[in-house]
Amino acid sequence: MDRDPGDDRELPDGNPSPGGDGNLGPGRHSTRRGRSLMSWMQRSARRYNPFGGTSGRGSSHSSQHSHQSDIIHIQRPLHRADEIAPTSRDEPMFEVTDDHDDAFTDEGMSATDPMEQTGSEDRITRVCTGDDWVPRHHSRPNELSQDTQPIPGPSTSSHSVEHLRQSQQLIDKQARASSGSLNPVGGAARSQSTEPTEDPHTMTSLGKPLHRLTEKQKKKLFFIEALRTRYKVDYDKVQPIPYIKDKLYCVDKVYVEGGFEFMPTEQVTRGSGSWERLESYKSLFSDRRIQSVRRIFEGEPGYGKTTVTLQLAYDWCNRVEGSPMRDVEVLIILRMRQLSGIRSIYRAIEVYLLGSDPRVEEADIAAIIRESRSAVVILDGYDEYPDQHSRRETDVQRILKLDLFASTPVILTTRYLPDYLAPITRRVRLTGFDEIARDEYIRKAVVGEDKIALSIIKARLKENPVLEDLCQVPLVFVMFAHIAHENQDFQNFKSVTEFFRYMIRCFHEHLKNKSKELNTVRYSIDENEHAALDKLAFLAISQENQQITWSRDGMCKQLGQDFYETYLALGIFVEEEVVSYNSSREVEVRFYHKLFCEWYAAHHIVYILSQPGQSVSLDKLFRHMKPEDVQYVYRFACGLNRDVGSSIIQYLRGSRGTFQFRILCLLEKSGDAEGTLVSVRSLCSGTVTIKGGDNRLLQRSTVQLLDIAATRGIPVSCIHLDQCFSKFDVTNACIVLTSGLRVTSLKTVKALCVDGFMGEGIIPSRIEVTSEELLGLLQTCETLEEIRFEGREFLLPHSVPAEMIPPTLKTRNIMVSYEDRRGTIHQLNWDDGQWQTTTNEPSLRIPQEELDQQWALEELARLTTDGILVSSLHLEQCFSKFDVTNACIVLKSGLRLTILKTVKVLRVTGRIRETVGDCKGIEVTRLELLGLFQKCETLKEIRFEGREFLLPHSVPAEMIPPTLKTRNIMVSYEDGRGMIHQLNWDDGQWQTTTNEPAFRISQEELDQQWALEELARLSTDGIHVSCLHLDRCFSKFDVTNACIVLTSGLRLTNLKTVKVLHVGGFTGTGTIPSRIEVTREELLGLLQTCETLEEIRFVGREYHLPLSVPAELIPPTMKTTNIKVSYERDREHGVIHQLNWDDGQWQTTTSEPALRIPQEVMDQQWALEELARLSTDGIPVSCLHLDQCFSKFDATNACIVLTSALRVTNLKTVKVLHVGGFTGTGTIPSDIEVTREELLGLLQTCETLEEIRFEGLEYFLPLSIQAERMPPTLKTRNIKVSYERYREHGVVHQLNWDDGQWQHQITVDGSVRVDIFQGKLDQQWGKKELAVLSTAGVSINRLYLHRSFSNITDNTQSIILTSGCTIPVLHTVRELRISYTDVDLEVFLRILAYTKECTKITWIIFEYCNVPDEVDAKLIPHLLKQRGLKVYWFPKTGEEYILDLGAGNWKKWRRQYGRD
Repeated sequence: MDRDPGDDRELPDGNPSPGGDGNLGPGRHSTRRGRSLMSWMQRSARRYNPFGGTSGRGSSHSSQHSHQSDIIHIQRPLHRADEIAPTSRDEPMFEVTDDHDDAFTDEGMSATDPMEQTGSEDRITRVCTGDDWVPRHHSRPNELSQDTQPIPGPSTSSHSVEHLRQSQQLIDKQARASSGSLNPVGGAARSQSTEPTEDPHTMTSLGKPLHRLTEKQKKKLFFIEALRTRYKVDYDKVQPIPYIKDKLYCVDKVYVEGGFEFMPTEQVTRGSGSWERLESYKSLFSDRRIQSVRRIFEGEPGYGKTTVTLQLAYDWCNRVEGSPMRDVEVLIILRMRQLSGIRSIYRAIEVYLLGSDPRVEEADIAAIIRESRSAVVILDGYDEYPDQHSRRETDVQRILKLDLFASTPVILTTRYLPDYLAPITRRVRLTGFDEIARDEYIRKAVVGEDKIALSIIKARLKENPVLEDLCQVPLVFVMFAHIAHENQDFQNFKSVTEFFRYMIRCFHEHLKNKSKELNTVRYSIDENEHAALDKLAFLAISQENQQITWSRDGMCKQLGQDFYETYLALGIFVEEEVVSYNSSREVEVRFYHKLFCEWYAAHHIVYILSQPGQSVSLDKLFRHMKPEDVQYVYRFACGLNRDVGSSIIQYLRGSRGTFQFRILCLLEKSGDAEGTLVSVRSLCSGTVTIKGGDNRLLQRSTVQLLDIAATRGIPVSCIHLDQCFSKFDVTNACIVLTSGLRVTSLKTVKALCVDGFMGEGIIPSRIEVTSEELLGLLQTCETLEEIRFEGREFLLPHSVPAEMIPPTLKTRNIMVSYEDRRGTIHQLNWDDGQWQTTTNEPSLRIPQEELDQQWALEELARLTTDGILVSSLHLEQCFSKFDVTNACIVLKSGLRLTILKTVKVLRVTGRIRETVGDCKGIEVTRLELLGLFQKCETLKEIRFEGREFLLPHSVPAEMIPPTLKTRNIMVSYEDGRGMIHQLNWDDGQWQTTTNEPAFRISQEELDQQWALEELARLSTDGIHVSCLHLDRCFSKFDVTNACIVLTSGLRLTNLKTVKVLHVGGFTGTGTIPSRIEVTREELLGLLQTCETLEEIRFVGREYHLPLSVPAELIPPTMKTTNIKVSYERDREHGVIHQLNWDDGQWQTTTSEPALRIPQEVMDQQWALEELARLSTDGIPVSCLHLDQCFSKFDATNACIVLTSALRVTNLKTVKVLHVGGFTGTGTIPSDIEVTREELLGLLQTCETLEEIRFEGLEYFLPLSIQAERMPPTLKTRNIKVSYERYREHGVVHQLNWDDGQWQHQITVDGSVRVDIFQGKLDQQWGKKELAVLSTAGVSINRLYLHRSFSNITDNTQSIILTSGCTIPVLHTVRELRISYTDVDLEVFLRILAYTKECTKITWIIFEYCNVPDEVDAKLIPHLLKQRGLKVYWFPKTGEEYILDLGAGNWKKWRRQYGRD
């Protein structure tokens, strides 16, 4: 959108009003010709123009002059004059010139300013005065016809579109009545026809006149125009310099692109990974490598995340050519910090972007976004989102999980990654300002084309290396550039603390100078007096979850009005108007940048640590302030006070990996770089290592020290980049690390070692180093003598063209080497730019990646040309076939391996893992195998390893050439199960070299087929199988056919040579597969079939073996062979049962097993048998866990009755009894009351019991036990009895044997929620836990009374529950939720009065209740209105309402609508 800088004139009072000094009244001309914030209002009025005159660009000059002065009065209550900040050019924002513009289209308005295309003196100007837009003529007084009614504007809250149409028809009627004369507006006479004229200049942006638009199209039009209006308010008031309030800019005038990088991975990763550069922010949507419907923009504070969103908004509103926003139909931008308590994204759009316009509702917004041809949603500032850890799912969480807006592109800007990310999410990060971006900003916003001034600012930055890292932050660099340009006394700074102190002084000096001007406010606050602000900043930044925003009223109260206004004028504070979810407006305050908060927090730390005679724990002081998050707090504190700095540096010595950071703190403390040069020289004399696993603070500290070393000319012996190298940026002559940091100071480096991935497994993302990058790196490092690359991910150029090599590099003869993981070292020859191999007989590996394969083929060609033998060539999962015709190996990528003459050993590996899955077999025929041998002239051995290879069963002897028999090449095949087959050249048969192989059969049917064939061969050859493992594939033993039936239906018949049979099953947690019962007959039949079987093991919870085998059923041969039969149901318990052949019973081999009895009856039977055996054998049970199966304790029979009615009688040897119950969500089981008699009887029955735990909402233990009823033996044994009703409550009760009372332990750190249900015992225990939490001062997020609320006492001091229990006033509860209760007016008012006493309650929610339809507002305590209490009502109908405390009636809070 074009702007005329010469038209920036200011109205006298800033807020124009009709008839006053600030109003451009009748007869006064405006020099303002730019667009207004509300220009869409004038465009809409033109489109709905009913007058019918010729008003477009095509109209003649004379017709424009013939207009009459009928006035359109447009009301615009959405934005008041006092609610909108001045624009970036000190212009009157509220003046609108009514020029005719037909350039507006559906996508947006033209970038051409229509103001430049008219010379009409009859131009109508509207001036915003509070709520109204008052139009007037520039050249003559208004001539409003008495018959003409004001037409409501398109955003009038009290008028509908239908009203607009009626007004249009009224004026059409007036025009027709003129019968051939000029119409009231001065156009040509209108036709006598009753049909409205469709003038092209009155068309809407949808290509139709208003009266032909459907209601849906009108709403869409209003919606898009309201968005444009809202965004223009934001992007037109950018303030680059905090203390210069009178210079506001449009974002497009000052925006300079910093660095953008993306992570090119298929799956989102939270590690450092490898990052690649994006050319521009305009590539964010067009670059195919990051195309996705979910993108994350990461960046540290001040890196420009919000500025990018403003630039995108500007592009969208103005349809900027080349911008990705040009063709976007709907753009939604929401500030996440404003969305507290709003679960619906559509409600947020309605509240924050549409204001009070009632015509577009939530359901309309959902439909518009869903049906738009292209929409983009930007959620700005997720790290500031108040509800990101909310237990109640919000639409933002649904968006991240792809449950909402699944096909709509969504961008999330944040400092850190959310807890959950969809796998398709693409990560983009902002890397700050590099040198090019800095130069561009200085030219664009500071000095223009003044090259001398530009060089001065750059020189001042270069002279201050301590600021290099700080000035990568665009927001900080902007301040630096302007201060360096405007202050002639700009000095060299020895520390960051000095610079920040100087910058704060500049802020105050500027304000003082401005205060000397006439008619300006004078400020008298001393710049050194800010103790209250110091404490406020420290308390904000030292919390676990930093929240550095405050309400304006709260901050004024803490700091004082004068102090607040001074720091607001300084620009250190920034105000922001926030609209709450109930449409009320509040003003929030934050620091201009987090660095200011750290600066003042450091002052408070200095104050605390410098107090005489006080001992302060630094561990406690810095508990939530990690150096990597708030490094400048530490550095500022060290720079502000030397003694405090010494204490902090000593404290940092106890933290690992802080050596470099301690040097930076020492630099701040000394204030003189010379004082720390000894430490810097010591660091640089050895190897300076930057590791990929180091945190960003450590990497940043190391880079800053290298900057200091380069500035001081200190040589750096060696820089070791350990798995952190990303690329070399040729443009900016720096190394980019995987963390995004840049190493720019390389001039004094002697050696550079770049290490990568050298292990096995998946290789990280490839890093290609081009010839240009390699040469640029070598030229940048002026003193470099050697550079080494070691790692599988690096792809160096195959060669460096000799003509590209500068003569200086040939003269310096730098040693450039590359070592792969095979130990092969390649060294660059500067004469011809080729690589030479320094190893005698290197080994090569060709992996799956095509780039690696190309490199390896080039290397193999060079070795063959030089006649160097290759000791081993490893084809790793890339072999496809041998092409006999062309005598070459074809790789899976399609590349061909033709040069094999010098290979000694060829190793072809495939999938060696235990399961094959969907692996496709690769058949190697006899002809291929023989042709391969003949091609490799020096071949001595070839090995095939992998289960997908299908080699010929044999090679006929007559097909084997005599030369091959003479060479006797070793040909082997390892199938992945431990069996190695070797080809015998005499008869062409395979011989098995493994004596007793072992293999595993998985669940995959293909794997099972191969295993059956292999087992058949082994059985035929009489080869014993040491172990056959059936991994979750056993179904049953078919006694009739003497075979094992697998889950796939295949049958395993060849079992005669198996020595050990391992039947593995489900051993984890969760849903157990279908039960598999092994009967006595099946077990004995299986043992008899396996003639060589020595052991059989069943492991798994799904297997149910017979409880015993009658001795008369056991064949004598079984007893003689004494096969070991064992059964382990659950490894977590550690109980192994072994069958005793003498009596057919199971014996337990574990010393102190743990048992779990679940809800399933069959499991319970087995567990009871097991417990009985353990008890009989006198084996202690370390823990017996009754998992939601406890019913009661039968004191008469001294046994526990389970939910299945089975009884647990053998309890004498149990040490710990864990009675687990319901702890999750959903329907709670029936209450289970454990009486005093039951509890004491249970404790006495378990003779060895040391502890008993009850956990679950259904269990209710006695509130106390009278001391006289406790047996003395129990007091002596001192058994630990604990009871935890609900983990959400965070209270564990433990029985005290001295007095029979419960003692309470709080297990949570933070806030909890307490639920109280309708049962009497539940209410009694809930009351007890509330008292415990309240006494301990624990914050209760929610008190939920589910069917348990009855009334409030007359004095409104207690809640009465349905059981008669009372809950007193609680000062730690934040939300009171009442459900399934009828509440009349009297009780409703009592609840409000009770809430008045509970000072912390901010929310009351009535869920599925009947409440009064309305409440007399006079009866609502005024204190609750001041506190901002929110009262909600969620009836069973699904709608949601909020109580208007001022009016006393309910308003719809969120309507139900269909979502994506």
